[in-house]
Amino acid sequence: MHEDQLRASAANIPRFDEIGVVARCQQDFQRASEFNAVLLAMAGHDLRQPLQVILDTFFLLGKSYRAGREREYIKRGELAIHRLTDQLDCLVDALRLHQRGMSIALSPVELAPLLDGLRWESAELAQQSDLTLRVCPTSAAVMSEAVLLGGILRNLVRNAIKYTRPGGRILVGCRRRGRDVCIEVHDTGVGIPPDQLSKVFDAFHRVDSTHSDGLGLGLFVVRRTVDMLGHRIEVRSTVGSGSCFSVLAVVPAPAGGRS
Repeated sequence: MHEDQLRASAANIPRFDEIGVVARCQQDFQRASEFNAVLLAMAGHDLRQPLQVILDTFFLLGKSYRAGREREYIKRGELAIHRLTDQLDCLVDALRLHQRGMSIALSPVELAPLLDGLRWESAELAQQSDLTLRVCPTSAAVMSEAVLLGGILRNLVRNAIKYTRPGGRILVGCRRRGRDVCIEVHDTGVGIPPDQLSKVFDAFHRVDSTHSDGLGLGLFVVRRTVDMLGHRIEVRSTVGSGSCFSVLAVVPAPAGGRS
């Protein structure tokens, strides 16, 4: 073998120090993944639990003070806790998205229990906002990942609650569209101007500048999650009348493999 060829071949052989660097990088990545998992568990349970205790305390105090300045302060406290909970959920969703980004396995997901849980989670917030929340029953199933799909729908419903005035209505339901199931969240809220429709999924974007109590990440996380799951999302809206966000996911193949 020619001397130059020997040098080239030797240059391609990893040195021991390079192998050590790779091993250390792998260890650092593993530790980072474990750290993210710990943060996710803390944010998802350890931090949310005391927030719920505080919220229940405010609720009981509110029964004692139905008018006056004390009641006003209690109401402000409740709203602040709801905002903090929403922001925490948004960060948890973003962290969960990052953690599962490389290993998402789709499987058949029954939508009925998912929507029942969504109704239970959102009922109190809708009631406190003087809104009517209706979730239509369904027997549909889709190919998805239950936790991530639940996060998508939770963000969409909370967004609807945020931008719907007291006395308004929110409707969640499913319909078949070809090989897809279309999961829709309708509201009678403020609506989205046509020039804002292409921006609603941008990070830190807010449709209504008067609603400055969030991080502006909810719909951004929704879009990223939808893309990672291979679903589609559509939005249509009329200013002053409301909006409809639709998530489209493929139905599971029937037994036998035929579609």
